[in-house]
Amino acid sequence: MNGDYIKINSMKFATKAIHAGQEPDPTTGAIMTPIYQTSTYWQASPGDNKGFEYSRGTNPTRKALEDCLAALENAKYGLAFSSGMGATDAVMKLLQPGDEVITGDDLYGGSYRIFTKIFANYGIKFHFISFADPENVRKYINENTKLIWVETPTNPTMRIVDVKAVGKIAKEKNVKLVVDNTFASPYLQNPIDLGADIVMHSVTKYIGGHSDVVMGALMLNDEELYKKLWFIYNACGATPGPMDSFLVLRGIKTLHLRMKAHCENGRKVAEFLKDHPRVAKIYWPGFDDAPGHLVAKKQMRDFGGMISITLKDATLEDTFKIASSFKVFSLAESLGGVESLINHPATMTHGSIPKEVREKVGVVDSLLRLSVGVEDIDDLLEDLKQALA
Repeated sequence: MNGDYIKINSMKFATKAIHAGQEPDPTTGAIMTPIYQTSTYWQASPGDNKGFEYSRGTNPTRKALEDCLAALENAKYGLAFSSGMGATDAVMKLLQPGDEVITGDDLYGGSYRIFTKIFANYGIKFHFISFADPENVRKYINENTKLIWVETPTNPTMRIVDVKAVGKIAKEKNVKLVVDNTFASPYLQNPIDLGADIVMHSVTKYIGGHSDVVMGALMLNDEELYKKLWFIYNACGATPGPMDSFLVLRGIKTLHLRMKAHCENGRKVAEFLKDHPRVAKIYWPGFDDAPGHLVAKKQMRDFGGMISITLKDATLEDTFKIASSFKVFSLAESLGGVESLINHPATMTHGSIPKEVREKVGVVDSLLRLSVGVEDIDDLLEDLKQALA
């Protein structure tokens, strides 16, 4: 295992995306990992198997995917889940009543919901704070603090968290650091290299990349922590099937190509929107004057295809009208697919967050979030022109 890990991780990203975790099928020589559509496996005698017993716990197609995912994040271990929330749920199940978690005040609505509506009921306390100054974390760490959970860039206001700085504090205080790397993807950012203990992805988004799979993943290096998470993963059963695993393996093979296109289109869309008369504020970390730009420049390889804007002097009705008037961008949940999407966070992805809470961090009724796809940029800009006219 260690020899394979070293060999794989010496490869460049594009090579890992295409080859990591995958070998020609020993029976047929098939280049693409087969879909092992089976629930159980033959054993010569009880316990005498080839590492596969029952597909809730292990499946060859999923194992190939998990090894590939680990390699993309420069990690030793990967675990695939049936959704990003399934992955988040597994991490939270490492905790006990009385434990405390420090997390961001600008957080994906689904994460906020599971923290406040599910795990808070089991005696876990959450502190929602600003990570603009990493030293702010120290104020909230006490003997009960077990976990720091951050998103960077955040959803939807694109705040940047200095992972290296937070990781240094976490290590000093013996607290685990989890980074939700969904918006960046492994192509743009690798939090484990910056000091994170666990990286979480909604694989549904950029990693899958084609809006045809719902999946989550965890990547990490610590063997004991991996064993604990694998126990939860197997015991609780939020694991994906082989068909979904196959689709994500296929999607990963073009991740590096897609991300280059997302970044290129994202930059041009952001530049178009920055001084648009209908736009009051734009959130994109690639601008020199954007909060967190220098940190983003340091820890990311580019600035991605996610952009949020607030509309100038727009009512909720005005915002709905504009959101519904796009022709190329589709009004829909999710992000990170090859197609461009537009989203109204206040009523869609962040609808479960109380209005007064979300508005404090800028998730107002006039905010729209754009997931810039890989269509021809001229068509995207023309669509923005007509929708904002």
